[in-house]
Amino acid sequence: MPLFLGAGLLATVLLAFILQDAFEVMLLPRRVRRRVRFMWFYFRTAWATCKQFALLVAPGRRRESLLSHFGALSMLGLFVIWATGLIGGFGLLEWSLQGPANRSPLPEQIYMSGVTFFTVGFGDVVPHSMAARLVAVLEAGTGLGFIAVVIGYLPVLYQLFARREAHVIQLDGRAGSPPTAAAMLCRHAESEGLGKLDELLRDWEVWAAELLESHLSYPMLAYYRSQHDDQSWLAAIAAVMDCCALILVGVKGLSPLQARMTFTMARQVVVEMARSFQIAPSRYDGGDRLPADSYARMEAAFAEAGVEWDGSPDARASLQALRATYEPLLDGLGRYMLLTLPGWVPEAGAADHWGGGHRGLLARRLVEQLSDRTSAPTLNGKGDGETTWRTLRKRLR
Repeated sequence: MPLFLGAGLLATVLLAFILQDAFEVMLLPRRVRRRVRFMWFYFRTAWATCKQFALLVAPGRRRESLLSHFGALSMLGLFVIWATGLIGGFGLLEWSLQGPANRSPLPEQIYMSGVTFFTVGFGDVVPHSMAARLVAVLEAGTGLGFIAVVIGYLPVLYQLFARREAHVIQLDGRAGSPPTAAAMLCRHAESEGLGKLDELLRDWEVWAAELLESHLSYPMLAYYRSQHDDQSWLAAIAAVMDCCALILVGVKGLSPLQARMTFTMARQVVVEMARSFQIAPSRYDGGDRLPADSYARMEAAFAEAGVEWDGSPDARASLQALRATYEPLLDGLGRYMLLTLPGWVPEAGAADHWGGGHRGLLARRLVEQLSDRTSAPTLNGKGDGETTWRTLRKRLR
């Protein structure tokens, strides 16, 4: 008798533990601060294992392809573990509630539990006591509810992922791939749209708030990778924070208000995400992402694009101090997630994704020249407008 009582108590604790975990993950739209959680332990362990395999592969497309499967496979594994635990718990509870005259082996009760959980109902094994019948009805309802919640949960998860990635993809044309703060400022200045940056940064302030809400409620979203290897939510937020830092420190002619609002919202995202994953900031040396040669190239790019930049030593020192407030956290998150942070200045030969494919070079050159209202479009850097269009028509035939 004590054996069956102990089995019943163990089954009840197991079922309560799994149902609470599933409720907090799929239904509770709020961050759970309690650290003793199966979901937290599961993702930490699974990600650590996946990282070990990924580090055996050289950085590049193959590693990113391997890591891109983790988000979906880990969620599938979590659902399987939950369902297996519920079936085992109900089977153990059914076994403990059997009467002495109709006692059947535990494996048979677990089989009946699985048939009941998925509402198959073969009828070859049935409960005999009233308590066991009530548990079977409860399990059938739990199985239906679990499957329904999973079916409704996945579209919500992927909708949040799609909303996050839509903004990340938009940075391709505005800041390059990977996105950089210098490219963002120069491209807007070259197209006489530097004043539009406030509107852009306002959108990114909203994006950061939505990301904070969704990724604290559903932290597994942080493991989902972007469509391109050189893009990620972390790279996007780094580029936006860098741009805000430049505006706050030394870009003349722009109001710092919106840059300040966006920077503070983005920094809150970084702080809360690092706290959620228990990630410590890396050691900051001030030269990891913006060494002296990159800083000089950034100043030259600003001068060429027409960005009025305060090149004084005080501005450089202020920028370095501001970077120290968020770059260590970005670097810590990047190391944990195996996400590469972008630099401040585009690398030589870096090409946007929109400029690839059929006649991509021609499209990029024409778009750049047509956006410059001060000169007629040319091909190969010479020729008047009429000659250019005749040459273009010949190429397109």
